[in-house]
Amino acid sequence: MSVLGAPIPAHAATGQVVVFSTEFTPLSIYNDPEGCHKLPLASTQLNNQTDRPVRVYLDPFCLTPSITVQPGHGSRVPPVTGSFSVD
Repeated sequence: MSVLGAPIPAHAATGQVVVFSTEFTPLSIYNDPEGCHKLPLASTQLNNQTDRPVRVYLDPFCLTPSITVQPGHGSRVPPVTGSFSVD
């Protein structure tokens, strides 16, 4: 809460989430991500270049149990991974 008693809104993470799918395809880059993002179908690796943890989910709606990728780290993602969100 702020000094005036109003809730402080959540802010987007600073930095990028970079997703690799396959050779010879462009990287998917999410600048200053906020909220839930559906991953490209062929995603194989996610790199967290933000200042906050990123959660990777098996469904496209950020609802199932997740793994957490800390800032400055990357992770392979399961073949049918559906989405990610920023804490």
